[in-house]
Amino acid sequence: MAKKIIVASTIVFLVWIILLSTFIYYPSHAEEMNAIEIERIVSLAPSNTEILFALGLGEKVVAVTDYCNYPEEAKKKEKIGGYSTIDIEKVVSLKPDLVLAAYGNGEEVVERLKELGLNVAILSSKPVKSIEDTLKGIRYIGKISGKEKEASSLCEEMEKKIKEITDKTKNAKKVRVTHICWHEPFYVAGSECLQDDMIEKAGGKNVFSDVEYWHTVSMEELIDRNPDVIIVSSGTGMGGEENVAYDYILGEERLKCINAVKNHRVYLIDADIVSRSGPRIADALEEVAKFIHPELFENYEVMAHASARA
Repeated sequence: MAKKIIVASTIVFLVWIILLSTFIYYPSHAEEMNAIEIERIVSLAPSNTEILFALGLGEKVVAVTDYCNYPEEAKKKEKIGGYSTIDIEKVVSLKPDLVLAAYGNGEEVVERLKELGLNVAILSSKPVKSIEDTLKGIRYIGKISGKEKEASSLCEEMEKKIKEITDKTKNAKKVRVTHICWHEPFYVAGSECLQDDMIEKAGGKNVFSDVEYWHTVSMEELIDRNPDVIIVSSGTGMGGEENVAYDYILGEERLKCINAVKNHRVYLIDADIVSRSGPRIADALEEVAKFIHPELFENYEVMAHASARA
């Protein structure tokens, strides 16, 4: 019973993190939010934090969540709690000019911050469906923070890298892929989510594209779909032993019939870069493309075997 509770809690936590890390950027409290004078910012989501630092606003960020771990400077910022455990009194005491929130922080929290007179930009709860949504988000944050030029430059740099990758993969044979972030039960990326878009852009075919967003599937379903490449998010989502899902997939005897396992094409990817809708998403796409089509990139043989270690 205790194990079932832990597993259920893990899945809920993973869903929470994924949805909070990947949302579409639009203001919900005003038709339009113009640039305001900003000296003090509180970020309530890791994706927000990464974008703020990338736009040169790191010095103005006075506080972040417990999960904001990138860039390194973000770890040194004041902490205001987790996604759903925001310390409202602490946020207010920091006297921010802007609170950059996410829907998952809780409607009550956001409304309370507004009632207390804070300028809150809340972003839609709709999960990001594409890398293009991420670019829109960066431009939006640039607009309200007075960093439009920097946001445009960052997006252009990302778009250049993305195009270099998709130019390599657009005519490549589609490889059957699944992205897994948990294993009890298997939790896979379906269609209508950022990871599905990355698989497609990287020259792959998501074997679970018939389900939407992130979805649980049985071991039998995973075996039946028989992906040629399996991408596994690092960590556990709840601390403890590192990379348990990755280790489980490589060690589980019943999965050794799957092509990806048989051919040493189970790859581990940093969960943060592949799930956060921020500046590093272009790097994540490049990594995914190398996993799926290593032959299109330099030193592909070395790269492929290094990433599929047992």
